[in-house]
Amino acid sequence: MNAPVPDAERNRNRLLLVAIVVLFLGSALVAGALRFSGWRPAGMQNHGELLDPPGDLRGVVPMLATGGEYLWRPAERRWRIVVAPPAGCAAACIELARELDLVWQLFGRNADHVDILWVGDVPEGAVRNSAWREIAPDPALRAALPRVDGAAGEADNGVPAYVVDPNGFVILRYAPGFDPGHLRADMAKLLKLK
Repeated sequence: MNAPVPDAERNRNRLLLVAIVVLFLGSALVAGALRFSGWRPAGMQNHGELLDPPGDLRGVVPMLATGGEYLWRPAERRWRIVVAPPAGCAAACIELARELDLVWQLFGRNADHVDILWVGDVPEGAVRNSAWREIAPDPALRAALPRVDGAAGEADNGVPAYVVDPNGFVILRYAPGFDPGHLRADMAKLLKLK
């Protein structure tokens, strides 16, 4: 026959059971509150503006300046950085080209999965690399890029850049004067997606 459990031990066991339940349910409640409040860990946040809804370029077929079409080809899993500067962009575009070249080189072995699409004429003296695709000026393409000519309250010190996913959706926008390190950090995360 079982000996009765002393009251002190029974109370201690009950308190331990309640503490375990509170620990598990409490952490689940805190996690749910953080999730639904919109909080995200710093490593999960992007630097560029996440476009919601994303721009849709699937219906636009850009023409290469050298002739021929630039097709989206989603099966290749190729990401794009798109820049559509205004006509007459000179010093700011030369600096942007240098920064984009540096960002592209920092992708290392993943650089082969990124194209840089420059819509319009590339200014004299701008750096180019094997990832560059010079796109003929296209009003339909410019119209599909959200706030391509800037937004109210934005500094007019450069050209915005966009990240386009392999399917042809514009998912991120970087305001004029953006930090190229932020573009590189966001693209590094995206290039890990398979």
